[in-house]
Amino acid sequence: MANTIGNPLSWGAHVLGLAGHDISAVTRELGGEGSAPPAVRRIGVADLRAALRLGLADFSALRSDVLVAGLLYPIIGACLIWAAFHRSLLPLAFPLLSGFALVGPAAAVGLYEMSRRREAGKSAGWADGFAVLSSPRFGAILVLALAHLAVFFVWILTAYGIFLMTMGPELPTSASAFFSEAVSTPSGWAMIALGIPAGFVFAVLVLATSVVSFPLLIDRPVGLPVAVVTSFRVARENPVTVALWGLIVVVLLAAGSAVLLLGLAVTMPILGHATWHLYRRAVAPA
Repeated sequence: MANTIGNPLSWGAHVLGLAGHDISAVTRELGGEGSAPPAVRRIGVADLRAALRLGLADFSALRSDVLVAGLLYPIIGACLIWAAFHRSLLPLAFPLLSGFALVGPAAAVGLYEMSRRREAGKSAGWADGFAVLSSPRFGAILVLALAHLAVFFVWILTAYGIFLMTMGPELPTSASAFFSEAVSTPSGWAMIALGIPAGFVFAVLVLATSVVSFPLLIDRPVGLPVAVVTSFRVARENPVTVALWGLIVVVLLAAGSAVLLLGLAVTMPILGHATWHLYRRAVAPA
C-alpha cells in the first residue's frame, strides 16, 4: 500500500522525530569520525551543460511539486526588498537580493534529495525533499547552512558599512534619488567600486564551500569537514569550470529576479537540481 501523509501537524511531528532519532550518530557524522575523503574528478564545460540539461529534466518531471515550493523564493525576495524600502534601508536592497546566491545552496537541499531519488529510479515529490530531516547527517547539513547564513549577514553588514563610508550616513529620501546618486556621483561610484569586489569575495567563499558539499552530505556517510574540504578540492582542481558555474548561477538568478522576482520560482529549482548532477560528475563514486 502506498504511503500517505496524514494531517500536517502529525506528519511534521513524525519527521522532526525522525530527525532526532540518533543524536550520537549525528555528532559522529558532524565531526567526520571514520569518514574518508572521496576522490574528485576534472570537469569541464560539457559537464556543466549536462548538469543543466539534467537539472532541467528533473524540474520538468517534478514541476508540479517543485513550482509550489519554488514560489517561496520570489516571495522571500519580495519581502526582503519591501522591508528595505519600507524601513528606508534602500542601500540594502541590492545586497539583500544578491544574497540569494549566498543562501541558495542551503535552501536547495530538498531539491538535491529529490534529484537523488529520481536518479535512483525512486518516486520523488515535494514531501521527499524533507527526507534530509531524517538523515544522520542532518546535523552537519544544518551547521553548514547556518554558516552560510552567517556569511549572508556579514555580507549585509559589510555592504551597509561600505554605504556609510561612501554615500552615508544620511539615508536616501527615495529610491529614485538613491539610484540616481549611486550611478552619477563620485560617492556612488566609490560605493560600487568597493561593493563589487567585496561581494565577489563572499560569493567565492560560498561557492568554494558549497559546490558539492551539501549533495555529498546527503549522498554519503561523510562528516562536515570532509564535505567542505572535498568542495574546496573540486574548486581547486577545476578553477575555471567552477568559476564558470558561479557565473551561470549569477546570470540565471539575475534573469529570474528581472521578472518581478517571479522567475526565481523556475531558475532556483533548476539550479538546485543541476547542482546535484554537477556533484555526481565532480566526485567519483564510492
